[in-house]
Amino acid sequence: MSSVNPFAKRDSHTRGSVITYKVLTIVTWLLSVIVSLYYTFDYPHDGRYHHFRRIWDVNYLYPTGFTLNYLIVSLYWLAIFILQIGYIAHLFSSNVETVNAACAVGSHFIVNNLLHFGFVWLFVSGHFAWAELLLVLNFANLSSLYFRHNAYPRFIHTPAVSGPLAWTFVAIYWNGAIMIHHPDGLVARIFANIFVWSILAYGAFFIFVYRDYTMGFNLSVLSAALGVAQFHRQTIAFQWIFAFTIMAVLFVLTVIVAVPAALGRDAPFARRQTSDTERAPLLADN
Repeated sequence: MSSVNPFAKRDSHTRGSVITYKVLTIVTWLLSVIVSLYYTFDYPHDGRYHHFRRIWDVNYLYPTGFTLNYLIVSLYWLAIFILQIGYIAHLFSSNVETVNAACAVGSHFIVNNLLHFGFVWLFVSGHFAWAELLLVLNFANLSSLYFRHNAYPRFIHTPAVSGPLAWTFVAIYWNGAIMIHHPDGLVARIFANIFVWSILAYGAFFIFVYRDYTMGFNLSVLSAALGVAQFHRQTIAFQWIFAFTIMAVLFVLTVIVAVPAALGRDAPFARRQTSDTERAPLLADN
């Protein structure tokens, strides 16, 4: 059964499967990038597509407790797309182990690209409920990828795993808040003040359990995007204060883990090494 399951965990891949991964990865990545860039800067002007808007037009047209700053998120995604070029390059490496590692996450990465494409198209066309469904499906896809393949080099892990996963987690709240009929009402704001702390809990989980500073850094950047947007939206409010607090805590925890990792040492709260290597994340380039 595992021989036909594209998501099965394998230590090696045939020449044919490697070629398939190369083609599908490049095609779906281009699809994801092109639709993201197109709906960031433009949208169809044909009368048949009057309901389409640019991504950030939608973001500010429906102000919520999870409205994000367009510049920070755009730079975040630009960095992810650039790093994903490096991931794709791993598929063409002359090192067999590197190619196998890249192929191991390939099926999930391809699905992520397709779901991201679908999400953007549904989001800009105003189909927020269907967009939320695709985000939830992608969250399940990327979570499965993370928990099964979290020990690969950071130049595979960050662009293909932790970067998209961190975004998808935040985007579920972003799009979900817009999906609510009265996204800027008192009840919605109260719930936003509560659920925003899940970003801290989620990031802390990966930092403490997997010592994965990439998740901590990604979520701190997205928290900054939330804080900046909320500050400009409503200065007298708790949401931007909470967002910046979460950003600061995650960033400090990220530094606590990242610096010892760069020096080849364990984080202060890391457990002693055990035989359970699956619990130790990537955090090494080789």
